[in-house]
Amino acid sequence: MSVLLVLAILLPAAAGTGLCVAGHRADRIAPAAAIGVSLLVLAATAALAAARPSWSAPFMAGTSFGLTVDGLTALILPVVAAVTLLVLVFAAAEGTSGAARFHGLMLLFSAAVLVTLTATSLAALLFAWELMGAASFALIGFNWRESHRVGSGLTAFVTTRSADLGLYLAAGAAFAGGGTLDVGSLTDLPPGWRDAATAGILAAALGKAAQLPFSFWLSRAMEGPSTVSALLHSAAMVAMGGYLLLRTQPLLASTAWGSTTAAWVGAATAVLLGIVALAQQDLKQLLAASTAAQLGFVVMGAGVGDVAGGAAHLMAHAATKAALFLSAGAWLAALGTKQLPALRGAARRWPILGAAFTVGALSLAGMPPLSLWATKDNVLAAALEVSPALYAAGLAGAALSAAYAGKALALVWRPLPADAAAAYDTEEKGTRRVEPGQILPVAALAAAAAVGGLLVSGPVGRAVSAAVGGGAEPGVAELITSAALAVAVLVFGLWRPVSVRAGHAADWFGLERAAAAVVVRPVERAAHALALFDDRVLDRGVMATAGTIVKAAGPASRTDAAVDRGVEAVARGFRSAGRQAKRPQTGLIHQYYAQAVLLLVGAAVLLIFVR
Repeated sequence: MSVLLVLAILLPAAAGTGLCVAGHRADRIAPAAAIGVSLLVLAATAALAAARPSWSAPFMAGTSFGLTVDGLTALILPVVAAVTLLVLVFAAAEGTSGAARFHGLMLLFSAAVLVTLTATSLAALLFAWELMGAASFALIGFNWRESHRVGSGLTAFVTTRSADLGLYLAAGAAFAGGGTLDVGSLTDLPPGWRDAATAGILAAALGKAAQLPFSFWLSRAMEGPSTVSALLHSAAMVAMGGYLLLRTQPLLASTAWGSTTAAWVGAATAVLLGIVALAQQDLKQLLAASTAAQLGFVVMGAGVGDVAGGAAHLMAHAATKAALFLSAGAWLAALGTKQLPALRGAARRWPILGAAFTVGALSLAGMPPLSLWATKDNVLAAALEVSPALYAAGLAGAALSAAYAGKALALVWRPLPADAAAAYDTEEKGTRRVEPGQILPVAALAAAAAVGGLLVSGPVGRAVSAAVGGGAEPGVAELITSAALAVAVLVFGLWRPVSVRAGHAADWFGLERAAAAVVVRPVERAAHALALFDDRVLDRGVMATAGTIVKAAGPASRTDAAVDRGVEAVARGFRSAGRQAKRPQTGLIHQYYAQAVLLLVGAAVLLIFVR
């Protein structure tokens, strides 16, 4: 089975690379090839979830490149594979320009997510994390001829990459404190190194999960195709941030501040990004803000120690949000707009798609007995055991979920206005049709969103708890309170859609401008100052030193020339002496006798005079 684990990753990676390299030559076969590969990966992940194999290979000193399927991975792995398959089916039915490049990038991204899910070492995790970030940049800016989309992809990439530096901090702390990069060994680090690793993991996970203060990148990511949003921002990418915190929950709990920080950041994101969602008039922006808000419950689950509830919410959110994003994408392709006022009557125009969207929106609202009601209440029950204030914040986030879901539902089900066509085709040219191949994946995802509550109740719920560790179970009073609140807020929202206009909520509270003011512009100023220092100090110093050396080189070269002439003269003298020394060497014995006589006479004369 370990071979199957490797093949499940290599297959989409190889197929994705091949499609990207082939380019337009493979456009016709790309959708079918991608769907076929995704089917095989889904079958493989189902088998891996049952067998739970491990695999490792030597990588570097102190660590290996390890992969494993444990209880948590066994839950998430098939969900990611299933959502990927359904999104690719939708994309094939919708039709995509540059199909080979699109499907190739989607397969490469899915391969990176599979490594992220199964990595047992920070080395393997970093490898997958980097590939996932690069693929997401290429997918968000897929329509590269439109510069604003590339700019949005760059904003998302730079923001998440900045947070990703936390993983390098965690890896450095792990290696310095324990000599290993094994994720399971992080809790064994000495206190100081363990705090550094916790801070790094938190930063990387919160950035990827679009939690405060990093949330704004998710707004810019909505410039990508809707199919990209349906995968990256439901079951993958942002979900991987929450997944990382669930996996490293023992590390968070081992510090005095890690769990508390995660819990309160998650609660704050659920509330503030819920307000942002209420302020949106763009359906994809509403869904994006709600994604960050819903991931807040997953992060909260990791903070309060409810791994089972957080994992269940992650899976239920994947189905729910993928259905909603694909619905928004179908309406955008058909009507040429995703502005909520222009989508009035869209659900009536395509009733099956409207019904699937409704199921997803009701699940998002926390309506019983749909999935996010049950999974969210599991997390809220655990939060209540930790802090009533934290529970109250989570409950406020849940109420906001019902409000923005009700707002979207009320608008798409309103009667179609007589002048509806005037508001169409404002963002792209609409086709005025929705293909059956687009509706079927949305319906399947909506069905999963409807029954996802079983993940925290009955035999399935007990199996989930056994796989990842038991979590808190909500009491009857808590369930009734949550359900009543959701119903009341949703009914009010359907009757009179709520829209927040105060402050900067519609602009995501100016988080991007704040990041520019606090991080980007100071870095630019520092870079400018360093450039000036380089030009005016370092460069001038180097040039001055070079000038001095050049000036000193003239006399040195003349001295060197004189030395050369002296050496050459000595050499000529030795060569001349050598030639003279060769002259007596004739080989004639009588000449040697004559030389000997001369030497003896000279020696005798010398002795006479020396005396």
